[in-house]
Amino acid sequence: MPKMKTHRAAKKRLRVTGSGKIMRERSNFRHILEKKSSRRKRRLSKVVVVAGADVRRARRMLGG
Repeated sequence: MPKMKTHRAAKKRLRVTGSGKIMRERSNFRHILEKKSSRRKRRLSKVVVVAGADVRRARRMLGG
């Protein structure tokens, strides 16, 4: 059976931590930042763990 290819878009958006969690960035932090409050921007700037419902699909796209 051939090797499984990594989904390139997923590779650019997701990363796997040493413990195996899949991390992602939050949306709404690319532009139009002036009208967003500092508190909201601070929250959006952090990376978060991918939702449990999406982990299986994300791991498959990353080739794992």
